[in-house]
Amino acid sequence: MEKKLAELERVQTQILERISKLELLLDLSAPLSIADPDSVPSSNPICDTESRLSSILRTNGVNDFSFKKVPADYYDWPFEARRDALGAASIDHLCKSIVLVNTQAPSNVIDCSDQNNSKYYVVVIQYTARFNAETVKNFLYLLNNSQIAKKKFNLRLAPEETSVKLTGFEHNAVTCIGMKTDIPVILDEAIVKLHPDFFWLGGGEVDLKLGIRTSEFIDFVKPFIVSCSGT
Repeated sequence: MEKKLAELERVQTQILERISKLELLLDLSAPLSIADPDSVPSSNPICDTESRLSSILRTNGVNDFSFKKVPADYYDWPFEARRDALGAASIDHLCKSIVLVNTQAPSNVIDCSDQNNSKYYVVVIQYTARFNAETVKNFLYLLNNSQIAKKKFNLRLAPEETSVKLTGFEHNAVTCIGMKTDIPVILDEAIVKLHPDFFWLGGGEVDLKLGIRTSEFIDFVKPFIVSCSGT
């Protein structure tokens, strides 16, 4: 009698195991419901910054541009390696945006409301070039019809915390597209003369770079074009 009960228990256990396996197989083969998009992890590699800046560019008639992700150690690389990673035409096509502050501006000049006499400017310059602050000083002096003393223009690199506050972008990520503040932009004339006319600059994230057609950049940003660099 005990042997029969033991055999019956063994058979029941096997049946229950088979039922569990069948239930598991049915669960795995069931179609995935996507009624709740939050329950499905996103596989979209495009970051929020790229999406936002792309929207701004397209809305303003810029169509010839490209974003590229770069490795974390990108800025440790020589210019030639950066050029190759981005597919840039030359190392001269690698550019950066820097925020400058006029340290000698009159006390009533505290923001960027007057583009001709702003407290801050963003200069876009090649990595291979050396910025010449004196040429910008002379340009602004003449831009204001020599009505403001030349000594009232003294452009220096803005502190990093000031740059972040004004642009919304951290160091090595600064771009003049989608800044928090409408800072007037100065584009070095050497960039305008590049061939082909497609250059690279920061893309809003340290590991994101933006390539853009120079003519479209100028049409949208409307920068002052100034010869403000040497080699």
